[in-house]
Amino acid sequence: MKFFEEKRREVMVHIEKFMLEKMNEYLKPIDTIWQPSDFLPDSSRDTFFNEIKELQESAQGLSYDLIAVLIGDTITEEALPTYESWLTMVEGVSRNEEGGWMKWTRHWTAEENRHGDLLNKYLYLSGRVDMRMMEISTQYLIADGFDIGTGHDPYRNFIYTSFQELATNVSHRRVASQAKKDGDTLLSKMCGVIASDEARHAKAYKYFIEKIFEVDPSEAMIAFEDMMRKKIVMPAHFLREVGLKIGQTFGHFTDAAQRLGIYTAIDYVDILKELIEDWHIESTTDLNEAGEKARDYIMNLPARLLRVADRMKNPMLEYKFTWING
Repeated sequence: MKFFEEKRREVMVHIEKFMLEKMNEYLKPIDTIWQPSDFLPDSSRDTFFNEIKELQESAQGLSYDLIAVLIGDTITEEALPTYESWLTMVEGVSRNEEGGWMKWTRHWTAEENRHGDLLNKYLYLSGRVDMRMMEISTQYLIADGFDIGTGHDPYRNFIYTSFQELATNVSHRRVASQAKKDGDTLLSKMCGVIASDEARHAKAYKYFIEKIFEVDPSEAMIAFEDMMRKKIVMPAHFLREVGLKIGQTFGHFTDAAQRLGIYTAIDYVDILKELIEDWHIESTTDLNEAGEKARDYIMNLPARLLRVADRMKNPMLEYKFTWING
């Protein structure tokens, strides 16, 4: 175990310099990146109330399921205190505030923070949401934390974040597309720019794992296999509403996403395929016996998951969320 931790520490020191080098490529300058106020009605203008009226009229055209998915996505984005504290607890990384890991974590959190701010304000202005019920769910999610199966292992954490950023990109992109179909071009633009952020962040985490595969391929492969055996759970898997137990609302949220085609079992497989290709899993060399077995499992997994996905029926049970007015 001591050797295992020491090796992890050495590898994380190795990739820390790449984090600092790639900060400007995968994160945008604070002074020039978009801010929530760029999209929302300006309360200092005489047109403010007319703009809110227009926003609410457009929001009326959004389907019930889409509002539910948007609220779930917003709550997920707003649980950032949990994610930042989790990332700072990863083992084998320097706690140096000017080091690559801590700088990356702070700057990544700062970019992500804009997502919840923007969507929360939109939902508040839309008139479609019982904000108190939504706020309770947000507070619960932060207080309950999560158990995503990574422990404090940096390899498993980077694999998780690579997968998760790709998944949030898909979700926000599809919400943007559906909002446009429903006639809400403002919401479509909002979710579009959020999706672009998530795509950049996914590239960063995928790159970090790529550098790990270069120097510790067997352990990286075993970590990848382990995460896929456990299944990648979403960070909001403990989602609940007032009066409910941990996780009781999450299934209803994912059912709504599946019904609309926002995020499906097929998307899960497609993300796995993308990671297999981007990390050159099939052609990875210098693996020990455990690493070879792990690769075999990973390479065979997409076909197995597709067979399961093909047998899945679209969830039809409708659920009334406490978050949504009317």
